[in-house]
Amino acid sequence: MARLVGYLVRFTVILFGYAVASLAASAFLNILLLASLGYTPDHAHPTATASLYFSIPVAALFVAYFALMPASVVILLAEILGRRDWLFYALAGAVVAGVFLGLADHSDDTAFVVRDTSAILAVIGSGMVGGIFYWLSAGRWAASWWQGEPGSKEDGQTG
Repeated sequence: MARLVGYLVRFTVILFGYAVASLAASAFLNILLLASLGYTPDHAHPTATASLYFSIPVAALFVAYFALMPASVVILLAEILGRRDWLFYALAGAVVAGVFLGLADHSDDTAFVVRDTSAILAVIGSGMVGGIFYWLSAGRWAASWWQGEPGSKEDGQTG
């Protein structure tokens, strides 16, 4: 029973980490967009900063939607391998962003095709930021649910 509770807790931590990573990647994209339009913290209009309160969570929904499948594969791989270093998650975030860009490029929908070099780098950079924030919130404890042997005293099952 204790192992089942451990699995549920770990799954909840993974979902929380994915939400944090999506928000961080969205915030990074929003800040890059504002910077490309010429807004700086010194010259930002109050409405520009207030709009971030709405646009970051909305864009995070899109980030989470488009990155779900490749990120699930990476998270599962990290849990199985027990990877706990930040560099793995940063590079994995770049890979997830690259997979999204590749899938968007080969889809029939031309609305999501990204061909501009700076936009490609922004998406890959936001994937790296998302990976680092996933590591901060959930990745540092990867494979923590594997600590006890099945049937041992730590597992809660005797027999």
